[in-house]
Amino acid sequence: MYNFGVINGSLERYKARLVCDGRSKKEGIDCGDTFSPVVKPATIRTILPITLSNAWEVHQLDVKNTFLHGHLHETIYMHQPPGFHDQHLLNHVCLFKKSFYGLKQAPRAWYQRFADYVFTLGVKHNKCDHSLFVYKNGKQTAFLLLYVDDILLITSSPTLRQDFMALRAKKFAMKDLGPLSYFLGISYAKEILDRAGMSSCHPSATPVDTKAKLSGTDGDLLTDGGAQYRQLVGALQYLTFTRPDISYVVQQICMHMHAPRTSHFNALKRILRYTKGTLDHGLHLTKSSGNKLIAYTDADWARCPDTRRSTSGIVSTWVTTLSLGPPNDNQPFLALAEYRGVANVVSEKCWIRNLLLELHIPTSIATLVYCDNVSAYIEIDIYFVREQVARGQVRVFHIPSLYQVEDIFTKGLPFVLFTDFKNSLNIRPPTISTAWVY
Repeated sequence: MYNFGVINGSLERYKARLVCDGRSKKEGIDCGDTFSPVVKPATIRTILPITLSNAWEVHQLDVKNTFLHGHLHETIYMHQPPGFHDQHLLNHVCLFKKSFYGLKQAPRAWYQRFADYVFTLGVKHNKCDHSLFVYKNGKQTAFLLLYVDDILLITSSPTLRQDFMALRAKKFAMKDLGPLSYFLGISYAKEILDRAGMSSCHPSATPVDTKAKLSGTDGDLLTDGGAQYRQLVGALQYLTFTRPDISYVVQQICMHMHAPRTSHFNALKRILRYTKGTLDHGLHLTKSSGNKLIAYTDADWARCPDTRRSTSGIVSTWVTTLSLGPPNDNQPFLALAEYRGVANVVSEKCWIRNLLLELHIPTSIATLVYCDNVSAYIEIDIYFVREQVARGQVRVFHIPSLYQVEDIFTKGLPFVLFTDFKNSLNIRPPTISTAWVY
């Protein structure tokens, strides 16, 4: 496999990599477990405000030849690669001594090798997220966030960062990419527009038509079978990590990936036009001034025109500095959707409280949950929620629909309301250049 090493749009180096074809491997027969954890988006959004509040360093690390570091527990052979046959041993095959690119178990083998080594350094994985590794020794603190071969190293001092880099360099070939500069960002949004051939499109003020509801029967089936549609939808799903203002409509077009039609593609293009006009927007994180957790939950009645199911979602904030993506959930009845929304947000808040507790940042104040359904607010007829309320972990309040910021995740909104809620989520263009700034 041949590729180019490109950094900031300029060619850095040519790359070639040998990859074995592991598609025929069957889990349980040719290999054991293949699942490999990666750091959760909610973990990243929780850790970064902590980092900002303490003025800690955040560095990006890249591991070279990642999957070659793992140890295999199976005996695996491979044909000699094309163009590299040993002319004296043409009937011989290759025997793997370690993990290799293309093997289904390669990501898991790498994760296990990395985890085993950092454990010897006194680093423990967080029980809430096994791809978050925590080091705590007195006032010295370090976090390692692992996403396959991409690592965020957060340290409480430059000396601690240098010590960690030196220790890991003994086992793995790592490259320090410097301070965290951007996550996704403008470059990725532009790439999506280029891929769609819409780099010069006319911008739209909002990502969704408030009067339209996507149906599985409107319009004609796409002539290419929906290949481009699915590629662009997948790219937009990734973009929602830092652009939650498009989460609702992206979730809507995702529901039609199996049989996309022209009406769905038009909705997709509307999102791209909105993205074109907001290329400089992003999810801004600021210093946290406390440890209060606040959440909003809502459901939209019979939003789906085909199934008449309701859509629920969640907005979570940590003293207005932290915005978490919406786990949309389709429910057959509004009351059930409202109840499920409350239960989901309480469950998520319990998870975050435990995550913070393991980071030595306990939250003594009850989580505040706001919902605009009066019956759900009054009855709270879910045992799990009632138990958390009784323990003082959660308090549920009613909020008027006019102030329900979560509506941005469950329905299309007019421009003024959409803009107000988007600002509430701290999605905006930067006031100054933030490149290479913590």
